Parts: sequence; structure tokens; C-alpha cells
Amino acid sequence: MEQVFYTLQDFMVHTKAVVYVLMGLWLIAVIGFWRFLTSRDDD
Repeated sequence: MEQVFYTLQDFMVHTKAVVYVLMGLWLIAVIGFWRFLTSRDDD
């Protein structure tokens, strides 16, 4: 899927949205990994 950006504003809004999604996924992964590591200490 190819998108054409006609203005700098369109490009910046799209880039910021992609970065926010990636940061959210990274945060979920870190929390999951942290819970995995700390749950092993209980055994």
C-alpha cells in the first residue's frame, strides 16, 4: 500500500502516528517481559 504525501504536515502526522503505535507496542512488550521475569522469582 503506497501513500502519497502532498504536504509536510501530512507526512509529519503520519510519522507521529506510526511512532506512537510502535511505542505502545514496545511498552506492552516490556511490561510482558518484566512480568515474565518477576513471576519466575516466585517459584
